[in-house]
Amino acid sequence: MRKATVTGTVKGMLEKIIAVRGKANPTFVDATRAKLILKGLNPAKFTTSTPDDPELVARVRAVAAEFGVNL
Repeated sequence: MRKATVTGTVKGMLEKIIAVRGKANPTFVDATRAKLILKGLNPAKFTTSTPDDPELVARVRAVAAEFGVNL
């Protein structure tokens, strides 16, 4: 039996970080996206069909904690 591949988790996590930190303010949303890009996590490069790597998920969780966002 094949193990199911989970996809889209990273994209959802990044979108939640942007939504929480952005507070529906376009300036804050753009600033949060820029900070994520500087940390090597470009939200535009992830889709709902991108396979989730456990190391990448852990990295996104660490960045979320640094930003004060509970995932």
